[in-house]
Amino acid sequence: MVKRVKKRTAGERAPAPEQATPAAAPATADESRRGFLLKAWLGLAAVALAEAVWVVVDFLRPRRVQAFEESTLIVAGPVDRFEIGSVTAFPEGKFYLVRLDGGGFMALSRVCTHLGCTVPWLADEERFLCPCHSSAFDIRGDVVNPPAPRALDLFTVRIENRVVKVDVSAPIKRQSFDPSQVTTA
Repeated sequence: MVKRVKKRTAGERAPAPEQATPAAAPATADESRRGFLLKAWLGLAAVALAEAVWVVVDFLRPRRVQAFEESTLIVAGPVDRFEIGSVTAFPEGKFYLVRLDGGGFMALSRVCTHLGCTVPWLADEERFLCPCHSSAFDIRGDVVNPPAPRALDLFTVRIENRVVKVDVSAPIKRQSFDPSQVTTA
């Protein structure tokens, strides 16, 4: 079947195509899916932008300066409380207070110098043993068994009026034991 098209003459215009009003056109499933995806992407973009702004503002905001606190100086107790050859743990200061055979004191950090694990004191073996990689330290904090690269860090010990005080504000890094690191009463 052949459809015949009427030829237009010079003065005739082409018939206007049928236009449907937007309200009358039913929404197809494809259009509603596109609308949902557009809204979802815009929502995700808004969340990402909010996070980026938050990170930048947090980075640029000045930090609070903490004033010097008296808690950095820990009062361990009277000299007579610590027996010669003893090791006393102070968890709040993260150190061990060691009383050596000569009567002097050392405050050793509880943190292994290899990977930062907490090092417990084993009284029956008379040494500190790292549970992570088996580094061992003697009572003075010297390395007995590697892989720890250096001795345990120290904290400054002060003895005032026969009371032992330890300043935990700044650990002192050292390579090995030196007699000058011992504080005597």
